[in-house]
Amino acid sequence: MSTRLDRAPLWRRMQPYLSGFDAPLAAGLLWLVAIGCIVLFSALQGQHVPFSDHLRNLALGFVVLFAAAQVPPHRWMQIAVPLYTLGVALLIATAAFGLVRKGARRWLDLGVTVVQPSEIMKIAMPLMLAWYFQKREGFIRFRDFLVASALLAVPVGLIVKQPDLGTALLVLATGGFVIFFAGLSWRIIALLLVLAGGSAPVIWHFMHDYQRQRLVVLFDPQSDPLGKGFNILQSMIAIGSGGTFGQGYLHGTQAHLNFVPESHTDFVFSVLAEEWGLAGNLVLLAAYTFFIGRGLMIAAGAPTLFSRLLAASITLIYFLYAFVNMGMVSGILPVVGVPLPFVSYGGTALITLMLGAGILFSIAKSKRLVRS
Repeated sequence: MSTRLDRAPLWRRMQPYLSGFDAPLAAGLLWLVAIGCIVLFSALQGQHVPFSDHLRNLALGFVVLFAAAQVPPHRWMQIAVPLYTLGVALLIATAAFGLVRKGARRWLDLGVTVVQPSEIMKIAMPLMLAWYFQKREGFIRFRDFLVASALLAVPVGLIVKQPDLGTALLVLATGGFVIFFAGLSWRIIALLLVLAGGSAPVIWHFMHDYQRQRLVVLFDPQSDPLGKGFNILQSMIAIGSGGTFGQGYLHGTQAHLNFVPESHTDFVFSVLAEEWGLAGNLVLLAAYTFFIGRGLMIAAGAPTLFSRLLAASITLIYFLYAFVNMGMVSGILPVVGVPLPFVSYGGTALITLMLGAGILFSIAKSKRLVRS
């Protein structure tokens, strides 16, 4: 028997691992990855980063995705507390003796590699809160939301102190989505929004100068056209020059003449809009809508509260990433350094996004197993 199994073709031996993948979610992911490769090939022209580096990161990301998809949801639940604890410990270590780059203490040198612990919390946070509410399923009370908020506040506070407001807001959102889907009352949400609005002057007082400048430039980019407003203005020019069908692939002037900064990372949407126009933007939006919609369907059909909360939170993070990135390069949101999911060049961020997608595949597979 073992000899026959050993001689079986590779595709047949891999079939048990591949058969459980959700086909619509995989189609949406590949759609986005294909768009990313096409746009990045153009955006990387003239950059010091070769396109092969992106392909290497993608290959590693798919390995992480495949491995994560093989881990059943109950195993993810078991590692939620250790991963959260590790993430908070690394954040504390970063605050104590982390590396300082460009005035921020966000990185930790582990000897063999340098890590950014805040990236861990983007996955650890929803895992931890989904685990917490799963343990209290059927008996969730108001005090449980207070405990969950405290669990969320610890890493968010440590990340804000680095300072890294953009990542802190993303981690806050990942936990906030879980708390919302766990049943937080709309009245409490409205009250929190009112309190947040009322505390705006206090928040403004404690913000760093560069953070205040970003908000000022958001409302009036022309106030500093050659300084803080330069990035937004050039990005808006690139998007507007694309028109309906764009200037043509590899013919974007703003990006290729290096007027658009970080054209292969945070501002990659400007490259797509300039070369492919409104038509290309709609194709990208359709891809995100398809992928996110399928993720929410997986969340709605998940067999356990833990799986539902985790899948919904991870899916909405993709929406938040895309919304914030497109908003900031279009001049309707402040620049916070958020990549465009599966399109922007990046290593750590891409691996984190692929890990999240792998967890979604894991939850989709568990739903099929329960039905069968």
